[in-house]
Amino acid sequence: MNARETALRTLQELETGNRKSEEVLNHLLEGSEARRSDRALARELVSGTLKYRLQCDFVISKFYRHDYAKAAPVLKNILRLGVYQLLHLDRVPRPAAVDECVKLARKFKGDHLSRLVNGVLRKVSPKTADFEAWTAGMGDADRLSVLHSYPVWLVERWMSRYGLERTVAMLRHGNLPPATGYRVNRLKATPEELAAKEDLAGIRRLGDGLGHFLFSQEFALMEPLLAAGLVSVQNPSQAFACLLAAPVPGSTVYDMCAAPGGKSTFMAELMGDKGRIIALDRSARRLDRIASNARALGITIIEPKEGDSLTFDPGCTPDIILLDAPCTGTGALGRRAELRWRTGPEKLDELAGLQKALLDRAAELLAPGCTLVYATCSVEPEENEQQAKAFLERHPEFEADVIPEAFPKAYLPAETAEGWLLTLPGEREGFDGGFAARFRKKEA
Repeated sequence: MNARETALRTLQELETGNRKSEEVLNHLLEGSEARRSDRALARELVSGTLKYRLQCDFVISKFYRHDYAKAAPVLKNILRLGVYQLLHLDRVPRPAAVDECVKLARKFKGDHLSRLVNGVLRKVSPKTADFEAWTAGMGDADRLSVLHSYPVWLVERWMSRYGLERTVAMLRHGNLPPATGYRVNRLKATPEELAAKEDLAGIRRLGDGLGHFLFSQEFALMEPLLAAGLVSVQNPSQAFACLLAAPVPGSTVYDMCAAPGGKSTFMAELMGDKGRIIALDRSARRLDRIASNARALGITIIEPKEGDSLTFDPGCTPDIILLDAPCTGTGALGRRAELRWRTGPEKLDELAGLQKALLDRAAELLAPGCTLVYATCSVEPEENEQQAKAFLERHPEFEADVIPEAFPKAYLPAETAEGWLLTLPGEREGFDGGFAARFRKKEA
């Protein structure tokens, strides 16, 4: 399979089920002899076509002469791949974008529909896609939905909560190529040692208390460091919950929803690999990944456990519980492009109910004087501030705890209350959005 067929097959597999695009794509590339450039193109096509799906459909509808809603999913995905390349990938020659999609249509749907694909795509170009005219009569939410390719319900929510200017910034951030964040493994190296390497001269190191984090656009440069366990992939905003938990050497930590394990391994590093971390997940396969990552990083204190967070008994009284709860992921839509089409108001309500139940379970397991940290990668109030306030109302034995003194002050977000903080996408270059709150169970 070439890059475009790999991308198409990935998009097709995502039509059903709830698998991650990265997981599906990696499976298709496993054992493949595809060159690095072809792999990179396949990833770009999958990510970009998923992000711009609504906009691509909007453009296609202007040139498609039949009922596009009734078109076969594979035909829609071929046309989306083509439109995405024609409007957003300048480096792909126009004839190649059209011809390769025509070949895919012929292979999957036959000559008749290959001619249809050819006819539609040859009409599409940055000049013929007149978004200004097409969206002129729309309201702000509908117009931004098309221009940035986000579901209109989410645009409306963000405009109501964050205002027009901030919403536009968040929408734009979600469509940028996601910056890859890396965490230096303090058990094996220092940021200064890595910075001294000549081949890492292009990395962007953070400072002001986040010196163990860096950004790099060159995965090839970081690959040897990942293999050696000197760094691991983690966006700095994902680390805030661990810094809020502030575990110390010798602590007993229960990570209730641990996969893929980035927070468990970071807490182990903060603890100097001394103490105990119980890392729970429902998937044995994902637990294997946590164990593998821990071995690569030289971490010995993580205990992967399979079970349901609502019923699992850790068999001990933790000093700290970290609940990185399942959520809509609206703070990380640039990294998980398919999520913007998989969530909605009903899904939000469903997840808010699950989060409530998980918080109540965590409350049962903690002893007085111990710490609970609740975190999401969402920017929706129902999953964040409202969830935190409702928890405190249900559980008067808990109180919002102060943000630890060691938390890097330069990275406190604009919206910060006592004990919790909210980070918005793009608020800082490369940072995802998310929420974290620290609670303390009162002494008897």
